[in-house]
Amino acid sequence: MKTILEICREVADLAAVKRPENLFNGSSQQENIFLSVAKSTLDSLLRYGNWEALTKEGRLVTTPGKNSYLITDFAPDFYCLLNNTIFIKDMQERVIGAITPEQWMTEKYFYSSSNNIKFKIQNGRFVFLNSPEHEVKIVFQYRSNNIVWDFKTLEEKSTLSANTDVPIFDEYVVKLGILWRWLKRSGLDYTEEFNEYERELKKRFGTELATRDIRLAATDDEFDKGEYVNVIKTD
Repeated sequence: MKTILEICREVADLAAVKRPENLFNGSSQQENIFLSVAKSTLDSLLRYGNWEALTKEGRLVTTPGKNSYLITDFAPDFYCLLNNTIFIKDMQERVIGAITPEQWMTEKYFYSSSNNIKFKIQNGRFVFLNSPEHEVKIVFQYRSNNIVWDFKTLEEKSTLSANTDVPIFDEYVVKLGILWRWLKRSGLDYTEEFNEYERELKKRFGTELATRDIRLAATDDEFDKGEYVNVIKTD
């Protein structure tokens, strides 16, 4: 568990440059570069995929007659939805969404209304095609936008704001990401460091992917065949 400043100091050692003392020292160009590439690295990792550490469960209670809900009201750290994870909590029924604009137009104007609850995400809101007639508890999974946590309070944060902030992501991957970006910003060759970062990133992300149970009995059900992570296919 290393702070972002400690990681940047390790990067400085690898790059054979002076160690940063304060990433938020606006008067130091070198420390400004370290802060910039650190933010870029964490932002890139956030967008890379559905990391297990960022996956959270949200909960929305609908109001009869209301079909639009501001996401930040019930999931303030929301970044993006994990589709096919939305269910009505008390009825074991799946909620369909987020549907595409084409599906929205087709369902709204050309198909007759059904009992299924369907929604889209628009302008930072959950917008339901047809408002539920009664209060419904909807649960779903989403990717959080938090990238660091405070070393003292353990509070997760969506922005890097202190030398003592600890990245949520694997510290080795973060270090490699900062290193190749620092070399690039400095006009130096970063090919080898970038390739190592890409390898470690894919390896680390692959270990977090959920896999289905693999049954030994023969089955024709494609759903039960499981998923293989980081396996090289051969003919």
